Amino acid sequence: MRFQNSRLRIVRSAVALVAFSSLTMGLSAQQSSAGAARAVGTIQSISGRSLTVISDAGVSSNVRVEDATRLLQIEPGKTDLKEATPLTFPELQTGDRVLVRGTLAEDGKTIRAASVVAVKKAALAEKQARDRTEWQRGVGGLVKSVDPSASTILLTTNSLGTNQEVIVHFTKDTVLRRYANDSTRFDAAKLAPLAEIQPGDQLRARGARSESSTDFHAVEIVSGTFRSIAGTISSSDAATNTLVVQDLASKTSVTLKISAESQMRKLPPQFAEGLAERLRNQSGGTAQSPTLPAQQRSAPSPPTPNPRPGPADVAPQAARGTGGDFQQMIARMPAATVADLQKGEAVMVVTTQGNGKDPLTVITLLGGVEPILRASPNGSQSTILSPWSLGGGEPTGN
Repeated sequence: MRFQNSRLRIVRSAVALVAFSSLTMGLSAQQSSAGAARAVGTIQSISGRSLTVISDAGVSSNVRVEDATRLLQIEPGKTDLKEATPLTFPELQTGDRVLVRGTLAEDGKTIRAASVVAVKKAALAEKQARDRTEWQRGVGGLVKSVDPSASTILLTTNSLGTNQEVIVHFTKDTVLRRYANDSTRFDAAKLAPLAEIQPGDQLRARGARSESSTDFHAVEIVSGTFRSIAGTISSSDAATNTLVVQDLASKTSVTLKISAESQMRKLPPQFAEGLAERLRNQSGGTAQSPTLPAQQRSAPSPPTPNPRPGPADVAPQAARGTGGDFQQMIARMPAATVADLQKGEAVMVVTTQGNGKDPLTVITLLGGVEPILRASPNGSQSTILSPWSLGGGEPTGN
């Protein structure tokens, strides 16, 4: 569910998890037993023959590479050391991922490395680019049903408001991950059983689409339970990055927190009107949403002049057509801030499920959506945002 800055982070986290998953299973960043010690993380600095390795949890380990240390290089995603190749010490660089095995030195802190297995920074970047492309070519939407016996998940996707169904096929080798209830970070997503995927969940998968385009064969799936809100802004606080929104469905106030991973966009009037026109045509009428406040049900705002071509210029044509990619167009629009949103403005938001006591964390927020809320059938807002809420191309996280 995304978000523009955080798109790259899912790939970095996924590579780190996959590259060392079997090699480091059950290990902490540094663990000693009968003098043995291990560390896994990223090289932060190199001084002489010593490395400073920082784990994903932020734990620092000092590593001394000796003449007898075995240095190996392995490609991202590989876990069998038979596929590793020799490496020389000068080839190690800051930013490389390493798995260190050895013994503790006399000071009880420094690891005397018996072996260092490295995944090169450049190789990681190359794999990140490939993975990013795979996520962009993937599929996302709302889970309609799960059939464990057939190893399939029926997914409802949308293309500019037009609901479509895709059958996602999985195997025993498909990686299944689950977002935490109070987090949008991919590195907080845990491996989870199929039983945790429920109808109504948002899901994104990467893999290969069949020729019929109605079947998708997944190699990795990330899912989560998220909340969709359509409402009007009651108040905002740019200092604390929080919003209070009046939920039009529940008639209650909801406090929202904007995080570094939140994606916020404000639709240009022409874009919003173009999408609203398409939704009106699909619903066979122009009835207004009964829950939208009176001031939001007035005539559409006039288009904002555009001195040069941009998203607002191409949006109406794309919204009327059948081949436009709504999520990608949204992602290319300038980011918005809390200060850009005004009291009384209508917004559509996808948030974390929450833990019941803290403010809900915004995953995606769209402003400038008054025409869409006037035109869309009741409940269609969630399907408009659902694929984008997991990144509009790939899941997101840190």
